Order: sequence, then structure tokens, then C-alpha cells
Amino acid sequence: MGIFKKLKQLTTLNKDIENADASLVKLKSEIHSIDSKLEKNKELLENQELMIEKFSKEFQEKNNETRLKIIEDAISESEKIKKESDEYATLISSQFHETVKNNEELSIKNEELKKENTKLLRQGRKWRADIQFIKTLSSSAKFTIDDDELYNKVKETLSEEHLLDTISNLHLHSDDSKELRKLSTATKKEITNILSKYEKNYTTKTNKTIYALIVIGLQAEIKILMYNLTFNKISESKDKLEEIIHKFLIIAGEGNQSILPTITKFLLEIQPLYSELLDIEYKYFIYREREKEEQRLLKEQMKQEAEERKAMEAERKKLEVEEGKYKTEIEKNSLLLENEADAEKARQLQLRIQELQTQLSSVEDKKEEIASLALGKAGYVYVISNIGSFGDGIFKIGMTRRLEPQQRIDELGSASVPFKFDVHAFIFSDDAVGLEYKLHQMLNQNRVNKVNLRKEFFKVDIEKIENIVEDIDPTASFNKTILAQEYRQSIALSENQI
Repeated sequence: MGIFKKLKQLTTLNKDIENADASLVKLKSEIHSIDSKLEKNKELLENQELMIEKFSKEFQEKNNETRLKIIEDAISESEKIKKESDEYATLISSQFHETVKNNEELSIKNEELKKENTKLLRQGRKWRADIQFIKTLSSSAKFTIDDDELYNKVKETLSEEHLLDTISNLHLHSDDSKELRKLSTATKKEITNILSKYEKNYTTKTNKTIYALIVIGLQAEIKILMYNLTFNKISESKDKLEEIIHKFLIIAGEGNQSILPTITKFLLEIQPLYSELLDIEYKYFIYREREKEEQRLLKEQMKQEAEERKAMEAERKKLEVEEGKYKTEIEKNSLLLENEADAEKARQLQLRIQELQTQLSSVEDKKEEIASLALGKAGYVYVISNIGSFGDGIFKIGMTRRLEPQQRIDELGSASVPFKFDVHAFIFSDDAVGLEYKLHQMLNQNRVNKVNLRKEFFKVDIEKIENIVEDIDPTASFNKTILAQEYRQSIALSENQI
């Protein structure tokens, strides 16, 4: 009985062992299957890494090719624009020499007119003495000379010298301008009409002679006044005109009282026309001054652009050297990575390559920026102020092609002004010239100098400028704070000294 029980237990144990062996075989099979899947996944992963590396390399190569093409195109375009700029500079130089030649011719002509002026001045002095003589005669009840003799003498002299219409025939500087010549011709015609109208008012030969001599003296002095007119002297010339008219009113008042009312009316009627003629002539000097200023600014701009191109070219060459170094270093580390078996060293090499590629990308971006600036229109529009130098609410809006626009602001705040400028905005634009022009047009009514448009100062609220800048470029940063640090410190020091 005990043996059968043991056999039964042994049989049960054998079955358990068989079941355990079957389970073990099954587990081994599952483990093998898992190992197989892991191996396959590992292989797929390695293939994916290789493909990613391949695609990354191809993308980098294509990206580099695209960048190089953009840079090469930009350099080519830059050289083309440089050539056009040189041709334009040659043209400007030619025009400048032509202007110098014209100025020399005008100078010669001016000398001739001065000689004529001297001649007329002598003649005017002669007739001034005659006016005094006639004034004495007209106030006397009896005449000691024959009226006909004096009248014929004056008439003969007037006919020879054409002194009665000297202003009508006077060649003014403004006659060189079609627009101004039209205005001066109309004014001269009115003057001639007035002269003729009042000449008909006198019936006696004596009164006609007195009138003619007054006109001769007046015309001679007006002609001298016109010749002596220069830029920034219009107020002085207007005051001189007042003095001339007043002087002839006194002469008329001390002479023949019978013609005093008409002579007074004549002088007061013709004075505004002489004043108008002065204004027309002065416009010529304003135009000339504006042309001189524009030529000076054009030369300054050409010089500045040449310096900027030189600086950009030097920066471009410097970046090309850096670019070459980074590429060499990347190739060197890539070769080391291919042959590196140690996983940790390989990881460090990969990190180093990524760092070098980031630095290379930064250099290439700078090269693209230089290429863009070299195209001629790209640059920065700046908004700056200087309370200590120009007062509150005055802003300068200009443009620079400098890579570092602050350098241009530092130049503006050099020895020419007592304090540094505050910067309120730098706006980068592919068409900075057009953007600057647009801002100037929008603020045209706020110009400080309405004659010389190259003076880029505007009297305007800072909020208005901020709104305009935000409308043009919402991403632009605008600083409303006006520090005026040096100015405020100077005021504080002055107050402390008191």
C-alpha cells in the first residue's frame, strides 16, 4: 500500500516536471521571439539614425548651397550697384565742374554789371545834384534860366542813357529762372505802366523835368539796391527801400508844392512793386542756397556711402575668414566622429559639431545682412532727440546703412553739439530710403526748416511719432523716455553752484 502511494506521488511529480519543462520551453521560445524583435527594432533604429544623419547632411548641404547662392547673387548685385554708383558719382562730378564753370561765367558777368553799376551810380550822383538844383528852381517865383533849355537838356540825356526805364531793362539774377523771370517781367511791366501814367500827369516842362529827375535818382538807387542784394539780407534791403522812398518824399516835400501830392502818391504806389521785385530776386538766392546745400549734402552722402561700403566690404572679408575656419573645424570633427568608437567621445564630438554649425549659421546670417545692406536701399531709420541742443519736442528722423546704427548716432552727437542724442527707435527696412521719405512726408507740416528739406528736424509730440512708427512697423521697439542725461546733470550742477 505504501509502495503504490509513493508510485502515485512519483507519477504526479513527473507530470509536474513535464509541465514545468513545457512551460520553460515556451518561455524560452517567447524570450527568443522577444530577442529577435529587439534585434530587428535595433536594426530599424540604426537605419533610422543613418537616414536622419543622411537627410540632415543633405539638408545642410542644400541649405549651404542656397545661402551661398543668395550671398553670391547679393555680391553680384552689390558690385553692379557699386558700378552704377561710380557712374553716378562721375556724372555728379561732371555736373559739379559744369556748375563751377557756370559760376565763373556768372562771376565775369557780375563784374561787368558792377562796372555798369558804377557808371550808373556816377550818373545818379550827377542827377542828384541836378535834382537839388531843380528843387531850388521850383521853389523860386522867378527862374533865372530858360525852361525849354533845361527840359530839352534832360530829354536829350534821358534819350541817350535810357535812364527812365533802367529797372525795366535791368537784368536780374532771377531772370535766369523761367519761373522767376515770368514773375519779375510782370512786376517790371507794372512799374513801367506806373512811370508812364504819372509822367502824363505833368503838363509843364518844368514839372516834367522834376518828375524825370526824381525817377532817374530813384531808379538808380533801386538798381544799386538790387545789385547789392545777397542771401540773408532781404530784411536789410527792405529797410533800405523804406529809407530811399522816405528820402525822395522829403525831396519832393521841399520842392515844388504843386506836384507834391502826385509825387507822394507815385512813390507810395511804386514802393510795393519795388518790394515785390526784391522778393522775387531774393527767391533766386534762396534757390541757389538750396542747390549749394543739396550739393554739399550730396557730396557728404556719397562720401558716407563710400565709407559704409568700405566698412561693409572689410566686415564681409572678415566674416568669410571666420566662415572658412568654422567649416574647416566642422569637417575635422566630422572625420573624427566617423572613426570614433568610444560612445562618450562620439557624443562630445556631436555636441561640438552642433555648436560649430550654430556659430557658422550666425556668420552666414551676418553675411546675408551685409549683402542686403550692400544693395543700396536697406538700412535703419532712426528717431532721435536732443533737448539740450535743440529744445523739447524737436526730433531728428534720418537713415543710415551702418551695420551698427548707433555708430552714426554717436557721430551726430560728437563735437558739433553740446550733448548726446537720445535714441527713441531703430527701424530696419529693406527700403530704408523709402521708409525715411514716407515718415518725412507724413510729418512735412511739422518741419522746423521748411526751406532746406535736407534738415531732418521736426517739432512734434512724441506720441504722434510713436503712433506713426507702430502703424508702419508694429514689431518696432519705441522708447518714449527722454533721458537727456548729460543735459540734466549739467543743469543740476549749475543749480548747485548757485
